[in-house]
Amino acid sequence: MTERPLNATAASLLGFLHDGPLTGWDLVALAEQRIGGFWSLTSSQVYRELATMATAGLIEAGERGRRDRQPFKITDAGRAAFRAWGEREPGAETIRFPLLLTMVFGQHIPREQMARSIAAHRALHAERLAGYESMAATIPAGHRAADPFSVATLDFGIAYERAVLTWFDGLPDSIVQVERADD
Repeated sequence: MTERPLNATAASLLGFLHDGPLTGWDLVALAEQRIGGFWSLTSSQVYRELATMATAGLIEAGERGRRDRQPFKITDAGRAAFRAWGEREPGAETIRFPLLLTMVFGQHIPREQMARSIAAHRALHAERLAGYESMAATIPAGHRAADPFSVATLDFGIAYERAVLTWFDGLPDSIVQVERADD
């Protein structure tokens, strides 16, 4: 039987499990907190991958606890699979920005709707930037050296959101402003 390479969802779950046993619920919450700004995982994906990884021997299920929650821990085979995943090139990134898809067809969308969508997305990115900057402000002295990978990821989030806001602020008035009937 040939082993299939880990997909990104499975790899991220194994990455989180390196720190100790977690339930599916814990993994969903941790993924939202730690990688939700740049990588999405749904509850159904998490539970599906946990079942697949348990069958493959990459994780072991522990005793069910409160609310029937079951912790999972990484096995030696899981650590080896994660290591193999980490040794591969990550692959090219793909921009999936729903507003850009809408904008490409903007000439066919009512200007009022386009302007509302742009304003809503700009506000979302400003909120996300504020959250990232708030997180960065709470990083204790010495943590940048202790966990440079997490800090570098947070720094990317800040730079990305600043770049997106700069892009929003540079959009031409003909796109972002709504013409008034009395003009």
